[in-house]
Amino acid sequence: MSAPRPVRVLTQHALTGEWLSTDLPVVDLEYGPELSGPGSLTGRLSPRLVASNPTLADPGTTNIYVESADEELQWGGLIWDVRVQGNNYVMEAASWSSYPMKRYDLDGQHGGRGPYVYTDRCQVIRNIWDYTQEAADGDLGVIVDDTTSTSKVGTPAEPWNSFWYDTKSLGDQVDELVGDQATPEYTCTTAWNPDHTDVIKRIRLGWPRLGRRRTDIEFASGVNIIDDPEATMAGDDYAQVVLATGAGDGSAKLRQISAVRNGRLRLEAAASYPEVNGNDILAQRAAWERAWRQTMGTVGQVILRNTTAAPFGSWQVGDDVYTRIHNPWTSYTGWCRITGWTIKPNAQGGPQALVTLRPSAMYQYGGVT
Repeated sequence: MSAPRPVRVLTQHALTGEWLSTDLPVVDLEYGPELSGPGSLTGRLSPRLVASNPTLADPGTTNIYVESADEELQWGGLIWDVRVQGNNYVMEAASWSSYPMKRYDLDGQHGGRGPYVYTDRCQVIRNIWDYTQEAADGDLGVIVDDTTSTSKVGTPAEPWNSFWYDTKSLGDQVDELVGDQATPEYTCTTAWNPDHTDVIKRIRLGWPRLGRRRTDIEFASGVNIIDDPEATMAGDDYAQVVLATGAGDGSAKLRQISAVRNGRLRLEAAASYPEVNGNDILAQRAAWERAWRQTMGTVGQVILRNTTAAPFGSWQVGDDVYTRIHNPWTSYTGWCRITGWTIKPNAQGGPQALVTLRPSAMYQYGGVT
């Protein structure tokens, strides 16, 4: 196995940009991104170190970064939680999209940018970030991609609104915009600028998806998968019949049913897509929902070691990777989508990655799976 890969942890005042530490001694470090979420970082410090310099990890106003041995930033975010547990000072952080969770639309319609009628969801996300960062002491310096999509919100009859009296956070609004099929996706990234004098904090927007199908790497038992992953067979989620509802109320509500017979006890599930105004699209959603609900024996996580079969850093959030798992309890082969991971750079025996997977068939991208 390869030797542990050294990393460097840095902290910075989120508002002033002042560097607080350029080599923070963090142990039990774990960090990584996720699909349409902030990802996370956890680690431990010495309470004595923090007591002598409490600004090193001041929650709610401190950026934290992980830099690789080749001086590339692998992760960045905000420290949100710190607590003392015996001789350990445990800290938790989340990447840039966690910040709007702590902010609200105090002016309404994102400072006059709304209401929204047939507006690209990507543009609304950019508006939310513009509004978030234009307030005094609210600029994190996050850049949102200029990606455009055909996924719209709002109609003349029912505009998409952000009211000043609504207590939904700006982060929850973003989650609402990316939380369904055939909607944009995002992930948070962090990198040095070309001369390593500043940090580029970015929200990567993907349409119709993030990532791609990878034929150059694989996750496989006996190659790079450590231990025996658990295969989930959930009867609660299984269904051969799906009732999908769309826009409208009462008897006027759109409805489509996708059903098959396959020799198993009939199980039914309901799915709501209130934004869908056409029966053809609703029928596609129902068929997609049924297809993934008929998938049993899925693998949700694998632990990988760093090998040439899939070197760390070679895969991205959203990638589809062919996965082969064979052990006394599980026999699974198929395409799985990476929805996130955490790296343990100093794990015993060498760096490890806990990768979260979902069957690729569970995703639909504007009618393309």
